Amino acid sequence: MNPVVLALVAEWWWIAPAGAGAGALGVVGVRRGRPVGRRLELHAAVHDARRAQDAVTRSRADLKVARAELLRTQAEQAAARVGLGAVLEAKRRVQAAERGVKVAVAELKARRASVQAARATLPASRAPLEAMPLARLRAEHDRLTARWIAYETDPAKAIDYPVMSDASSPALQEFLREQRLALELRPASVDARMAPGDFATYRDAVRRATHAFEAAEHAARRGSGDWQPSIGDRTDWATLAQELLDTAQSAIARSAEAWQRGDRGRRRRPEA
Repeated sequence: MNPVVLALVAEWWWIAPAGAGAGALGVVGVRRGRPVGRRLELHAAVHDARRAQDAVTRSRADLKVARAELLRTQAEQAAARVGLGAVLEAKRRVQAAERGVKVAVAELKARRASVQAARATLPASRAPLEAMPLARLRAEHDRLTARWIAYETDPAKAIDYPVMSDASSPALQEFLREQRLALELRPASVDARMAPGDFATYRDAVRRATHAFEAAEHAARRGSGDWQPSIGDRTDWATLAQELLDTAQSAIARSAEAWQRGDRGRRRRPEA
């Protein structure tokens, strides 16, 4: 195994569970106070719905502009100031704007459904910290990390799917890039305070990383293990792996600082 990969795995074991079914280590040792962020997922869904509504408004405005431009171009053609090509181009812009409206409306419907789903799954006010949206999302991220680490630490998996332990393959490189971004966005602790927009950004990053990993797994199981990396690919991977290692170390440092702050707060708290 690449030495940088070994170092990366060693670092990530501190922030990922020992297996896909294990609980996230990030939850262990976190102070047990009143649950925070109970409505974070709901607020993030509302945030997404508002952005989708803004996109619908913009797309409809773009359609109005495109239609007005078509009418102007048709008038200029009638006055022999422009040719048929300009009219056809204006019509193509109208069609593109119409498609944009349909896409934006569909996205808005999906976001509104997400609001309803988030409202239906809102944790109870007395639910434990692990049931809060941020804790669940971090645990989902940890399970994803554990799935990848399994290919680096399980000899049987490494033999059956060598591409999944050779991060110079294009599919796995895509996952590692998305995973690096998710790690950069990952909050320091399960009870960190987050704005709904920041939560949505982290959530989407975890989802993209998950989709990229599943695509890499699908490629490996489809028989892409005979792909051979070039020297340039190996060089690119070394750079990417080092960047991932730096990102993981930063995430660990943030988690340690958050724990130390909480520990100092408990020590200063007077005895009841």
